[in-house]
Amino acid sequence: MTALDAITVDVESLTQPTDLRGLFSQPGPIELEIGCGKGTFLLRQAKAHPDRNFLGIEWANKIYLYAADRMARWGLKNVRVMRADAKHFVIHRLEADSLDALHIYHPDPWPKKRHHRRRLIQPDFIAAAIRALKPGARLAIQTDHAEYFEQIREVTGSFPQLQKTDWADENYGIVGEDIKTNFEIKYEREGRDFHRLAFRCEKRAD
Repeated sequence: MTALDAITVDVESLTQPTDLRGLFSQPGPIELEIGCGKGTFLLRQAKAHPDRNFLGIEWANKIYLYAADRMARWGLKNVRVMRADAKHFVIHRLEADSLDALHIYHPDPWPKKRHHRRRLIQPDFIAAAIRALKPGARLAIQTDHAEYFEQIREVTGSFPQLQKTDWADENYGIVGEDIKTNFEIKYEREGRDFHRLAFRCEKRAD
């Protein structure tokens, strides 16, 4: 078992801009999952790829602590969990060319029209995500909300740096079309449809 304080990250203790390499004891690719929930996807990927480093961001405190405890019980050294406002972190704190992959599965759809401005996938966020992704890195987004998906498709489609790629990619934990997050498992049982996009970030390295 790994100590819980070795898994959790205090966002206020991080430098600005944040160099994620300082969070991990080993070199290697870094992948970020926004809205990691109870950590099902994060746990599976960290176990399958011990040579990679994984950071999960979760806002709900109880669920964040659950996910962190889960990682600690498995004794994982290559995963960290942080409670933070993911949008603010990516836009204002994350260092450029930090990420080898960004996973966003079932972001809060904020279905009421007056709340749409709270949605994660907005032009300012996607611009910041592209800045944070390394050339050739992967961005994957899945939602069960059809109207939100149309917004996601419109926003991402306005950035030529994002080139569509195959959704299924076992290297990034997607077998067939399944990612098997807690939300996906729950929504699949409810018979919901899923809407998915995956991109390769095509930008010139400095």
